[in-house]
Amino acid sequence: MGRSQTVPGRTGDTHPHDRPRESLGAATGETGDVTELLAKAVTALGGAERPGQIQMAEAVAHAFDTGEHLAVQAGTGTGKSLAYLVPAIARAVDTDEPVVISTATIALQRQLVDRDLPRLAESLTDALPRSPKFALLKGRGNYLCLNKIHNGSATEPDEQSQEELFEPVATSALGRDVQRLIAWSSDTETGDRDELTPGVPDRSWSQVSVSARECIGMARCPFGTDCFAEKARDKAGQADVVVTNHALLAIDAVSDAAVLPEHHLLVVDEAHELVDRVTGVATAELSATSMGVAHRRSARLVDQELAQRLEAATAILSSVIHDATPGRIDTLDDEMATYLTALRDAAHRVRSAIDTSPSDPKAAAARAEAVTALTDVGDTASRILDSFVPAITDRSDVVWLDHEDNRGNVRAVLRVAPLSVSGLLRTRLFENATAVLTSATLTVGGTFDAMASAWGLAGEGDKVRWRGIDVGSPFEHAKSGILYVAAHLPPPGRDGTGSAEQLDEIAALIAAAGGRTLGLFSSMRAAKAAAEIMRERVDTPILCQGEDTTSALVKQFADDAETSLFGTLSLWQGVDVPGPSLSLVLIDRIPFPRPDDPLLTARQRAVAARGGNGFMAVAASHAALLLAQGAGRLLRRIDDRGVVAVLDSRMATARYSGFLRASLPPFWATTDPVRVRQALERLRGG
Repeated sequence: MGRSQTVPGRTGDTHPHDRPRESLGAATGETGDVTELLAKAVTALGGAERPGQIQMAEAVAHAFDTGEHLAVQAGTGTGKSLAYLVPAIARAVDTDEPVVISTATIALQRQLVDRDLPRLAESLTDALPRSPKFALLKGRGNYLCLNKIHNGSATEPDEQSQEELFEPVATSALGRDVQRLIAWSSDTETGDRDELTPGVPDRSWSQVSVSARECIGMARCPFGTDCFAEKARDKAGQADVVVTNHALLAIDAVSDAAVLPEHHLLVVDEAHELVDRVTGVATAELSATSMGVAHRRSARLVDQELAQRLEAATAILSSVIHDATPGRIDTLDDEMATYLTALRDAAHRVRSAIDTSPSDPKAAAARAEAVTALTDVGDTASRILDSFVPAITDRSDVVWLDHEDNRGNVRAVLRVAPLSVSGLLRTRLFENATAVLTSATLTVGGTFDAMASAWGLAGEGDKVRWRGIDVGSPFEHAKSGILYVAAHLPPPGRDGTGSAEQLDEIAALIAAAGGRTLGLFSSMRAAKAAAEIMRERVDTPILCQGEDTTSALVKQFADDAETSLFGTLSLWQGVDVPGPSLSLVLIDRIPFPRPDDPLLTARQRAVAARGGNGFMAVAASHAALLLAQGAGRLLRRIDDRGVVAVLDSRMATARYSGFLRASLPPFWATTDPVRVRQALERLRGG
């Protein structure tokens, strides 16, 4: 079963919400005990009883009943989706109050809506007072906008850089995409971007969609009654279980407007991703593109002097950030402050001069898009300026400059992000709903403390009531997997590529495994370099991320047992390949964040300023979570066998190595390369 840990609940002054709570028996009402419902569902779906799944389902039902937040680590194979869906359905049907389920990936959303929920609804209908209803809800920008298609600028691309607009190939491709999307709008029933096959690039989709803030509103829109986004919202408003994503959950929590249906119960799956997704939503940026869009959208709507003032401010700041040195900005010089102030003031003046009241839908849409772009630019400039007012130890925002490679051209982006989202999550999410947060990897260094602190559940006097449980895994990790740390290798260098000794080790391990290897590298440069060298040294095929779409590469990898796949971050978390095609997970080095990562280094500094250990709290915790995700690629079903090989000797010798190993499944561990190669050879022969 694996580890089982309980963190005692933190007792506070108030419940997360004020609704009267019922006893567990009353909460399940006529549906009977949640364990019986789970057993019925598992039997109907052809599954087997799993103790961890039962433990989790009972804990989820208890959390819904008491209002105590719950963190659940449920290893691969536990069946955690059923463990939270069954109590969620039972509760929602009994009380006629919806349960919102948030995920990080489209794949899991689709699994829940297309497979798990329909099968559960069918299997439990006889045991419930009525058949449960469910819906998938995404942000407005994921749906076609009929007003933009028929009355807007679907044929007037304005989101692209000037260079892109003057490329005939790009422009014609954009035009063909828009024509196809316009034709599709007459055929689709949902207008949901994910149902368009094949898909289109973001730049094409942006011509036929609007954000929530760009929408002119159902009352003013001539297509309001046919609006795809409104239909999705209406369906979600009638559902017992609403499936959404972390980004929309964050927008709902941050904004004053209600994006999701009113709810008091929340399940966050893939909860290890929550902080990063919320941080992404709360991050703002200024670039030549975003400032140019604001100017182009507004130039025809205001007098020439105002438009020219905005254009000048945009041109100057674009030039300054293009020439400036990338990195975190701790001190704002007078020149940059002057240019940001000029941009802020110009954007706000132009925005104030735009009349947003015209009844003509086309004019209203154009003005709404202009006002949104101007507000974003002006408010971001203002936020950057304001972030430097407090002393550096008291700041809540981090500002940095990125220079990104955009097909050979440098794209300069000035960004501002919250130092922490824990306070936001605490006050805007967990105070309004009882939350169940679950993932296969939530404990860092063997405890929930790091994740609970990042979510805002721990700290601040521990006034929020929560507990954490690890329900283990049905896998017998010590019998199914080996954790091999190559302690004899020299520590990795700073250049990001492997040493000669490490490359020898990779070749020997792949040869012993007969291919069947997922290579997880700390950088794309390292992955490509290793793939190029291994193609000369081993007889089995080597694929590398970037040579095709990730999904196509993973399929090739899964279909041919002798093939190996090398790649970077998305493969650490996104690969699910059970069976003999994956017998060896290679990790080239401990995945610490880059030493120049502006946000994480600022967080380390903030922890140190409070007397804590910034390296352990931020860098080591970041690495531990990624290591756990990477190691989790190995065992995907009960009969899988294999090796996780960490080719970084610090995993055996550094003072923090025990902390990192405590975050991994309890594999049998060794530093003996001969024994590992022999084990891989036996697996290949078996």
